[in-house]
Amino acid sequence: MNPASLRWKIAVLVTLASAVVAAMVGLLVHRATWQRDLDIGEARARIALDRSLAPADRPGGTPDDVVTVAALPDALAAQLRPGRTVIWYGLDHRDEPWIWAAQLYGGDGRQAVSVQISMGSELLSLYALDRNMAKAALLALAGVVPLSVLAAELPNRRLRRMARTAREIADGNLAARTDAGGRDEIAEIGAGLNSMAAGLQRRLLSEQRFTADVAHELRTPMMGLMTSAELLPDGEVTDLVRDRVRVLRTLVECLLEISRLDAGAERADRVPVPVGEVVEESVQRTGLQAAVTVTGAPVAETDPRRLDRIIANLVINAHRHGRPPVEVAVEGTAVVVRDHGPGFPDELLAHGPQRFRTGAAERGQGHGLGLAIAFGQAEVIGADLTLANAPDGGAVAILRLTSPAGRSTGLTHG
Repeated sequence: MNPASLRWKIAVLVTLASAVVAAMVGLLVHRATWQRDLDIGEARARIALDRSLAPADRPGGTPDDVVTVAALPDALAAQLRPGRTVIWYGLDHRDEPWIWAAQLYGGDGRQAVSVQISMGSELLSLYALDRNMAKAALLALAGVVPLSVLAAELPNRRLRRMARTAREIADGNLAARTDAGGRDEIAEIGAGLNSMAAGLQRRLLSEQRFTADVAHELRTPMMGLMTSAELLPDGEVTDLVRDRVRVLRTLVECLLEISRLDAGAERADRVPVPVGEVVEESVQRTGLQAAVTVTGAPVAETDPRRLDRIIANLVINAHRHGRPPVEVAVEGTAVVVRDHGPGFPDELLAHGPQRFRTGAAERGQGHGLGLAIAFGQAEVIGADLTLANAPDGGAVAILRLTSPAGRSTGLTHG
């Protein structure tokens, strides 16, 4: 029922067009009918005048309806000329419509022969015709309006289907397609949308295959490089080389994980998991400082390995891009990871994590893969991961898991 929708705009346009057509037709019928009545009245007036003048053609005859010129309406009297018949329409002193036919009589110009034909009945008939045409137009509009709404609903429904498909594509479902039907402009838009989605899907699959192939091809030389780095003699330069090799190995592993997530090859092995224990162990394995608080003894139905990966990435991200202290709170089946740094950039909050982009310089350096992997793993285990900024500063990541009963525990963070 949105008044700004295309359906109502089309309905209003059709209604206005119908009203204009009805008004123009009514005006033309009104004018034609009245002009016909005036022509008939004029002919009757001429015939009556001729009959009144007929006795004057006989010897000693006197015309009927002789009146003084002063008794005639001023507009009619002003048009009288010797030998000229004047036909004039107007209102008498009682505001009744009449047609006069008059001609001067006598040589002094003070008398005239005049007849009157009443147009009252014709005018009343015209008013009745106007009312009937108005009623007919209203009845026609009463039928046109719902029919135009129904007619406009058909293309509007097709456009809504395409809009839903476009939203699905924007949400990441590049396999979504629309069936606009028909051979009109809407069908052309639908075909263009399907073509665009197919092109995007081909490009994305090509990029995913390229990423997977690159990561896979890098694994073998990466292992050789790590082995070679371990054989180097100890020293400051060797430590630097080993550190860079470890960074490169982490990047390759992340690329492989991203490629598997993009391909949809990951499947969760869900079991009842003590959330507090898994979170504490995950934080310990990172080797980073983080205060962990657990409320109660929550249990969630999830994949412990993937949960460990998500928590580790969030803690590492908090240390790398935020500032200590880093706090991890387990409240029910919700896990909150918070730092006290500058917070997430607005672009990151609006559009989500972008690969190989850290969002802002103040968030530190990195490849931007940690949060992308965390979001991907959260989707695999059916968890909800949201990012926010605390009112008093700092970035907040909230992971909501599913309880064994199948209910997701909600949590609000101010």
